[in-house]
Amino acid sequence: MSNRYAVVLAAGKGTRMKSKLYKVLHPVLGKPMVQHVVDQLQKLELSSITTIVGFGAEKVQDQLGDASNFSIQEEQLGTGHAVLQAEKFLKDKEGTTIVVCGDTPLLTDVTLKNLIEFHEKENAKVSVLTTKLSDPTGYGRVVRNNQNQVEKIVEQKDASAEEQQLQEVNTGTYCFDNQFLFDALSKVSNNNSQGEYYLPDVIEIAKKASEKVSAYQTIDDKETIGVNDRVALSQAEMIMKKRVNEKHMRNGVSIVDPEQTYIEADVEIESDVIVYPGCVLRGKTHIKTDATIGPNTEIIDCHVGEATTIRHSMATTSYIGDRVQIGPFAHIRPEAEIGSDVKIGNFVEIKKSKIADTSKVPHLSYIGDAEVGRGVNIGCGTITVNYDGKNKFLTTIEDDVFIGCNSNLVAPVTVKKGAYVAAGSTINRDVPEEALSIGRARQVNKEEYAKKFK
Repeated sequence: MSNRYAVVLAAGKGTRMKSKLYKVLHPVLGKPMVQHVVDQLQKLELSSITTIVGFGAEKVQDQLGDASNFSIQEEQLGTGHAVLQAEKFLKDKEGTTIVVCGDTPLLTDVTLKNLIEFHEKENAKVSVLTTKLSDPTGYGRVVRNNQNQVEKIVEQKDASAEEQQLQEVNTGTYCFDNQFLFDALSKVSNNNSQGEYYLPDVIEIAKKASEKVSAYQTIDDKETIGVNDRVALSQAEMIMKKRVNEKHMRNGVSIVDPEQTYIEADVEIESDVIVYPGCVLRGKTHIKTDATIGPNTEIIDCHVGEATTIRHSMATTSYIGDRVQIGPFAHIRPEAEIGSDVKIGNFVEIKKSKIADTSKVPHLSYIGDAEVGRGVNIGCGTITVNYDGKNKFLTTIEDDVFIGCNSNLVAPVTVKKGAYVAAGSTINRDVPEEALSIGRARQVNKEEYAKKFK
């Protein structure tokens, strides 16, 4: 919507995280905290988003890309000073600016939209997102007058005994009249014990100018959690995990044990999928209807087709078709393309290979850098020998081929349509159509030779 803007505060180093990783890039359910925030803001159709960066600026810019403008806060001189860095993008704009911290990954677009609409309806210069806490220790208290209007926000250390009994707290998310915001920021002083410029001081400036300050209270206090250390990070992870799992279940997905199932925020699951305990579904994974996943299965960035079953297995960055049976204990490595009605059995590894419809690799095989046609049966213990120590080579197995157990297919090699490869063979030359290829040493029996060892 026009004349609505956002500023994301993401310049703090986050020393309490005790990490080399920049604070707002710590993931919650597989996605950096600041990405969660920007994703929710993007749903509001704002005119622009400006992210204030400091430590680790380049990594944050790489993460957010074109979703945001960026302004660097060279010195960390407080939240007011941080917002002031957006001046070059917003100073002369008319409209509403929402300011959100980059370490609040649980905020939803619904709450942010409600705050903006409340602010504009109230015709306020400043609106604060608040919530009620049973234990508000450490938070700034919201003090209201007899007309239920915001009188002031007082920090814990400055609050009177009576004010400390208040349970409504400032969450650190605000809406401002944009031109008033930057005019007021020019008047904010750093005359405090930290020598910093604080954004909440804009509220006091508004009150002194007899401008209206309002507060929108959200019911869900968990949504407003700010992540400052690893404990809060784990709490945010648990809350987000529950939220995501419940969303899928309400959309028709059966999650047998939600507490033992980890589904990242961007995973898509269609109705009538069953997810058993111990599963980890990550990245841009999309699971089609009637699939069965698990138990104890990890899937990363995969398409999983309709009515496919994957048990006790791992699949990464691959396409898996409809009615496929995978596992137990199979490993689908990146760039695999598995057609429909395929069986990938126990202890099978597939790497960068195409396997066409109705083919079977039932057990104990490695298929790497291969193109496998339709209706192929690959016997137990088969290996595509794809690597000579320097380069990888392609194995081609055409339609309706039968590969006997314990065969080595030394690439580059082609087994043509309808051919048979005898068990125990090592094949290093192309096999013609409908041929039987035997590549093993002739058996020799030495009568009574074993008696020497008895």
